[in-house]
Amino acid sequence: MSNTRNTSTVAEGLPARAAALQALGDVLRKRRPLDVALEATLNLPPRDAGFARAIASETLRRFGQIEALVRHFVPKTPAPHKSGPTLEILFAGTCELLFLNVPAHAAVDAANRLAQADSKAVHFKSLINAVLRRVSREGAAILAEQDAAVLNTPDWLWLRWSDAYGETITRKIAEAHAVPAPVDIVLKGDGPAPEGERLFGDVVRLCEAGRVDALRGFDEGAWWVQDAAATLPAHLLGAVRGQRVIDLCAAPGGKTMQLAAAGGVVTSVDREPERIARVRENLARTKLEATVVEADVRDFRPGEPAPFVLLDAPCTATGTIRRHPDLPWIKGASDVTLCEQGASELLDAAAEMVAPGGTLVFAVCSLEPEEGVGQADAFLQRNKQFARAKITAHDVFGMTELISAEGDLRTLPCHLADKGGMDGFFAARFRRS
Repeated sequence: MSNTRNTSTVAEGLPARAAALQALGDVLRKRRPLDVALEATLNLPPRDAGFARAIASETLRRFGQIEALVRHFVPKTPAPHKSGPTLEILFAGTCELLFLNVPAHAAVDAANRLAQADSKAVHFKSLINAVLRRVSREGAAILAEQDAAVLNTPDWLWLRWSDAYGETITRKIAEAHAVPAPVDIVLKGDGPAPEGERLFGDVVRLCEAGRVDALRGFDEGAWWVQDAAATLPAHLLGAVRGQRVIDLCAAPGGKTMQLAAAGGVVTSVDREPERIARVRENLARTKLEATVVEADVRDFRPGEPAPFVLLDAPCTATGTIRRHPDLPWIKGASDVTLCEQGASELLDAAAEMVAPGGTLVFAVCSLEPEEGVGQADAFLQRNKQFARAKITAHDVFGMTELISAEGDLRTLPCHLADKGGMDGFFAARFRRS
């Protein structure tokens, strides 16, 4: 009776495991973003979809540790073109055993079934079985001896962050990445909302999330999801009630909704049709108003300059690794250079939209200095009519640790560590003379 139940449980979990396996292959071999790779899970029942996401996300979050452990038992790993998804099966199986606390018999049996179903991995079934059984017996002791922070952070990021922030802060950042990000919401007013802790302003950190669209107040449009750090750049504009505000690269619309809720007359600009659709959906649900424009920022020309302009530029997004654990493994130092060049063009275009005496806020969800303070400094060198308007404690709700030496906003994943951390963001405020 017991063996029948165990076999049934493993069989029930196979579609989820197969989806996770496919997603890991797409991320690690093709460098596809995890969110895109997991789109196949949309066809699974909610429970299976959740399990697939948990396996794939946690495997990538702990990938450095898992890969080191697998290579400890298999020093000469099989060539991918000959072994098919063998390595991914080992990685996911190790994650189930050591980080998801799946019973050993279930995790090992499932891995064997996945190997049996693949024309290449089937030839490595005995290897998979032997390695995962050793992992179940010896893996915890090996994990205890690992330097998790270093292993789970690729060298290209560890070295960059050590140069920028020092090794102590870099270690704290890496440790923050080991924990999935909590869910923050921004309250529109006094409407219904799920239970949580007020962090600052209108930001509430939820005690328990679950499906966002099933939470209290979602259908009423009483709030929207937005990380605490991501709310700060809009606050740097100051009082916008009754004033024209241009929100550039605005999707999915969190900052647009903030500014509209604060009484601004907002024009929301983004070039991606699918992302623009999300802005419109979010505005409709929250019953907030803004003019939504589908355009490339470099081509967009408002009817007249505005007193307030906010640019949240595309970037490597290394400040959001807690939410996107695939990022360290699909990006590299060359991506920083590409994003740096693109942001310069966008920032110069944004500057042309600012009225004399107006305010421009530039933001990126990146930890890389070239995309943040380096970008701000270079902008001031190119645009002499602008000057840095340093951020004050009042601008950031008294959290002075978020203000850099240059007077810019710099949040790190290890900030608010006792409450669950926050995304890494940079923002600089400029005023036009």
